[in-house]
Formats: sequence, C-alpha cells, structure tokens
Amino acid sequence: MSNILIIKHGSLGDIVQISGVLKDIRNHYKEDKITILTTRPYENLFKQCPYVDEVIVDQRRPRWNVFYLLDLKIIIEKGSFSQVIDLQNSSRTEFYRKYLFGIKNWSSTSTILKKDEHKKDFDQDGVLERFKVQLDRTGISSNNTLAPDFTWAVDKNFSINHLKKYIFIAPFSSFQLIHKRWPYYPELIQKIKWNFPEWDIVVAPGPGEIEQANKLNITAVLDGDKPTNFAQLTKVIKRAELVIANDTGPAHIAAHVGAKGIVLFGSHTSPKKTSIETKSFKAIVSEDLKNLSVDTVFKEVESLLKN
Repeated sequence: MSNILIIKHGSLGDIVQISGVLKDIRNHYKEDKITILTTRPYENLFKQCPYVDEVIVDQRRPRWNVFYLLDLKIIIEKGSFSQVIDLQNSSRTEFYRKYLFGIKNWSSTSTILKKDEHKKDFDQDGVLERFKVQLDRTGISSNNTLAPDFTWAVDKNFSINHLKKYIFIAPFSSFQLIHKRWPYYPELIQKIKWNFPEWDIVVAPGPGEIEQANKLNITAVLDGDKPTNFAQLTKVIKRAELVIANDTGPAHIAAHVGAKGIVLFGSHTSPKKTSIETKSFKAIVSEDLKNLSVDTVFKEVESLLKN
C-alpha cells in the first residue's frame, strides 16, 4: 500500500469543485491511503469525505516562520508519501515542492505542462478542464472530474423539516470579495414576494452575516443561534427549488449538487473559467453588477419558477 498526499487549501468553491477529481483519485488508488493537506475551515468537511482517509491541517504560517515549516516538514515526512497531487497549484505549494517536502513524484501545473506550454495560457481554460489535463497527464483516468458531485457533503442529520417550498438566496460574500455582491437583493426579494407569495425565501447567513440577513425579512436558517456549517448549508441548498447567488461558495455548492438556479457574475472572472454552469444552473453576466437590473434577474427567476 502506498500513501498519497493531495493538497487543497481552499476556498469553499474550490473544495466543492474537486469532488470529481477526488473520486477519480480514489478510484485509481483503491488500495492506497489518501491524505489531504488543507486548512482549518475545511478539516471537518474533509473528515466526512468518502474519498479521503486522513486530513492534515496546514495553518499556512508565513514562510519566514522557520519553526512552523520544519514542524510541517516533519509531519509530511512521517506520512512517507510516495506521491503528491497538488490541486492548489499556488506559489506556496510550489515552494513546498521545491524546498520543503522533498517528494519527487509531484503532480502540479508546474510539473505536467509540456515544454511549449505556459501556465498563464493554461490558466485561461476552465478550472475543471485544467484538473482533467492534470489527472490525465498524471496517469489517472478523469471520468468524474468534469462533473463534480458534492452531495457527499450533505448533513443527513440536520433537520430542515420546517422548510417547505422555498427559494434559497446567497446575497453575501466575504469583505475581501465585496465586488462580487449584487446590490439589489432586497428589491428582488420584494418582487418575488409580490408575484410568488406561495414561495418562502431562505438565506443561510455565515459568520458575521446574521444581522444583515435579519434585515432582509426572510427566513434565516441557523444551527441553533449559530451559522450553519458547510455540510448543513449543503443540505439547505440541495433541498431548494431554486437558488439565486453571487459568485461565491454557495453558488458552487448549488451547481454541483444538481440545484436549479442562477449565479450573478461581474467582471472579476467568467463562468467559463470557474466551470460553474451546468444544465440547470446558469450564469447572468454583467460587466458591472450595479448595472444588472432587478427586472433582468427577476425575468430569469420567473421563467425558472414557471418551468
């Protein structure tokens, strides 16, 4: 039996997207132990992942913190890993490859690109297409990579029986990604309530968002008085009849649990590069989200609710 190390630090959307990749790696290494190196927010999520045997937390301390790096190096050496599959493909993990871990059998965009290929060109392709190339060139069949299935993350024990027929909205983003927020959710909510009074509208606020959610005057789903965790959030999204979201983690969850809905994109990136669109989950794109009108979004919502 070999020990395989996967690296994926985050973010939530990125974690969701690698579900198919993880399944392909698991299918290829059926008898081997698979460990994932991730960050603290995703530790518990990966502990319930059926494709992973063990989780190591990387606190991603600054590189000048030599004592932390040496401790991490010791942890990795104890794992006796025969291969690394780097799904983060960042400057940090490239530093690990070159200077810290000392593992030669390393799959990343730095190691799988051909001589006439450049990472900046490779990065223009959709993220799932890039993962497919990486797995194929690593000798792993990529049968599931292009169709991630995140339903493994659903918390089956989290009760949402009080929710009946509902629309889920994800109007928030982290403060650092405030440019991803569409500013007209309150107006859209009122328009939906007026035209479709039989539908409930639900939000699942994250840390620091509960007060904002209460101002929307819709149903806020919590775990007691705390925000839902990722597995609970996934259940709420999967059960929704329709999802309306900014380009954030909840939108990627919706796309990859088979939800029907729309995601609102500004100019920060494209649906193609994020590989977020599916048959039932589509993007509305505007160069400036402030110019994306309520009527435009509502027209799409109305069409989806009537079909």
